[in-house]
Amino acid sequence: MKKVVVLVILVALGIGAFVFGKPYYDLHFSTISMAEDRKTIYIPTGSTLAELADLISAEEIMSAEEFKSFSSKLDLTDDKVESGKYEVIKGMKSKNLIYALKNGNQEIKDVRITFNNCMNVYDMAGKVAPNIEADSTQLVSYILSAETMDKYGFKPATISALFLPDTYEVGEWDMTAEEFVERMADEYKKFWTEERKAKAMEINLRQSEVATLASIMEAEQSINSVEWKTIAGLYLNRLKRGILLQSDPTAKYCWGDELEGVQRLLKIHMKKDCPYNTYIYPGLPPGPIRMPSKKGMDAVLNAEDHNYIFMCAAPPENGVSGMHNFAETNAQHNVNAAKWHRYADERGY
Repeated sequence: MKKVVVLVILVALGIGAFVFGKPYYDLHFSTISMAEDRKTIYIPTGSTLAELADLISAEEIMSAEEFKSFSSKLDLTDDKVESGKYEVIKGMKSKNLIYALKNGNQEIKDVRITFNNCMNVYDMAGKVAPNIEADSTQLVSYILSAETMDKYGFKPATISALFLPDTYEVGEWDMTAEEFVERMADEYKKFWTEERKAKAMEINLRQSEVATLASIMEAEQSINSVEWKTIAGLYLNRLKRGILLQSDPTAKYCWGDELEGVQRLLKIHMKKDCPYNTYIYPGLPPGPIRMPSKKGMDAVLNAEDHNYIFMCAAPPENGVSGMHNFAETNAQHNVNAAKWHRYADERGY
């Protein structure tokens, strides 16, 4: 009889140990057994526990029921879910993932954004959005809002000058459109040092006008930046003398995508009535025709001092193409233009 009692007690203890011990074991020792070695997940701002469970299940990290059970035991609730970009590693303890999502301590914080060679705000937003939580629509909507432009002192035509193409470390993924613009405004202020402001005043240009001239210069010479300071000096000479800039890229800009791929502009292309067409309207256009680089704006601020007022594409020489011939007089310019037209005609441009 005693043996039976002892056996019953042992069985009861065993059942009790299983009933109460397994959940404890699962909670503290179970690990992530997903197929991949590591996986990145994105938790949007305002995610609920139910939405998070669905995401974890969809990513095949653990079942939604298992995730909800662990979350309940570790006090992860709707208001404690930390948004962000997280890395989940195969073999990590399940409870550590819960703690990470609760405390943000597994969040990837070395997020970088890069945008270069952008034509406008829409183009830039498309390159930035994949790296932060705000999508391209949210970025464009916020940037082009009247409130944002008033806040930073820009107009629709000049707002693109606020964004300086480069690579930036922004830290966390869950960056809003407002936070992105604030960061870019800080970078803008860092770029525009007192020295650069003084140089802009010396050439009689506002900061946004420096960006506008740099955008034209870069569009005119997109191959060899060695010419940038020369071209910048040429355009400044024309501005000082009240001569039309007559820049082909500004005329082409007025046609939008219609002239995509066209190498040689014709006289008809120069006649399109558009405020950006410097063959028709004097001075600088209303704003940049593309987002200029920091290097391009520095080229404008440090433009060469010379007397050139004409430029023309030059035929390749010694294996170097994409360069220009510069001239101080119309007569010399006509000679340079004849050389280029002859070269272009021979090749059917």
